[in-house]
Amino acid sequence: MAYWLVKSEPFVYSWDQLVKDKHTSWDGVRNYAARNNLQAMKKNDEVFFYHSNEGLSIVGVAKVSKEAYPDPTADKDSWVSVELKPLRQLAHPVSLSDIKADKRLKDMALVRLGRLSVQPVTEKEWEIIMERSAS
Repeated sequence: MAYWLVKSEPFVYSWDQLVKDKHTSWDGVRNYAARNNLQAMKKNDEVFFYHSNEGLSIVGVAKVSKEAYPDPTADKDSWVSVELKPLRQLAHPVSLSDIKADKRLKDMALVRLGRLSVQPVTEKEWEIIMERSAS
């Protein structure tokens, strides 16, 4: 299993909306690196849900329920979507400032590639974030 992080501005699409909807198509991505990450996602991979712009925190865990397929919002076939389902809300959101303060996470894509909307997360980074969310 691989781990990922997706970003959404809460006023556009929030964690609470995903929970209410029970699943969503993660579409509209128009960055090649982010698209490549969507294409690499496999069914049952786990995904951190990050509130960007306001909140600036990892707030929940989703899972990939359907692998990459053509993005219905795109004019070209080169863009893809995946389906996500919510798994669980984090007991304590993990803020970007907390992540940046933890030296073990200095190489995390969220720190290095702040604008990338779909990012890989290493197993070690995943464990650290989960540990931080429990305290």
